[in-house]
Amino acid sequence: MRAPLRPSTPPTLSALVLALLFAAQPAPAAAPATRQAEADAQVDRVLAGEGVGAAVSRLQFLGMQGYAAGRLADAASAPSERTRRDVAYALSLLAAPEGERALVRLARDPDGAVRMSAAQGLGRLGRPHPEALLPLLADPTSGVRREAARALGALNDPRAGAALSAAARAEPDLDARAAMLVAVGQASDARQASSLRPFLLSSSESTRLAAARGLVLLGDRAGRDYAKALLGSQDRFVRRQGVSLFEGVPAARARPLLHPLLEDADRGLAAATARVLYQGGERAMLDWLVLASWNEKSSSARLAIERELEPLHLSDEARRAALRRAGVAP
Repeated sequence: MRAPLRPSTPPTLSALVLALLFAAQPAPAAAPATRQAEADAQVDRVLAGEGVGAAVSRLQFLGMQGYAAGRLADAASAPSERTRRDVAYALSLLAAPEGERALVRLARDPDGAVRMSAAQGLGRLGRPHPEALLPLLADPTSGVRREAARALGALNDPRAGAALSAAARAEPDLDARAAMLVAVGQASDARQASSLRPFLLSSSESTRLAAARGLVLLGDRAGRDYAKALLGSQDRFVRRQGVSLFEGVPAARARPLLHPLLEDADRGLAAATARVLYQGGERAMLDWLVLASWNEKSSSARLAIERELEPLHLSDEARRAALRRAGVAP
């Protein structure tokens, strides 16, 4: 126990001791200031071309995406091509609103790599910028055309459907064409289904699958029939292709064709089916996945199931809750 102060101790000395004790405590703003200082250091690393990916990961961990994007946006017009590439790439990964105007500007950059990163960033932001993205469908660089199509698809804007259809018909690059065909479906303009159907007869498998997925997204019967044929194949890899056509499709539409696949002998395929249904809105499929992993005896099959759970970012508590609902955990 602390001894009481002696009566002879001057009051001014006591006050001085207390003042010194309070001064020794860290200031309330110290943590944010430290975080900002580290964010500045990571931004400087990006501008110096020193490990952009690692710097962005650290900024995300710090929760300083917006602050960093604001600083990087000021360097979007740098004369150095290398700097603009790194800035565009970092802004695309940060996907913060503070970098939005810079990404729109970078979409017109003379360098193809910069334009490609800008298109990716605008797609991740999910904000409507067709004026920046639509011209990129005719970009001389195939990677830019591909990423512009993906970004437009992510907007789910029916107004982009016709432009994407026209671009797909003229597109020579298989990857870019596939992205455009899927994006037509994501744009949700049912009038474009007739432009996708001829691609089901393409000599390119990637083109056929992309067109089928676009049609399935549009709810078109031709796409549904194509998917049904794949799902009924004896080849498990072909069945998996069929399941992939329902990525992004509401579970209510996918359920009649996909539910039988939950009993597939390939447990990884069954798990992929459950994940697609869950992401389409069938919440019970999350419990299905957790319980399937819990009950699986084969380590390779369990690993396949866990691969489907991984993108769902399930917390330990959510997993335990699912097991409790199933009655297999306290």
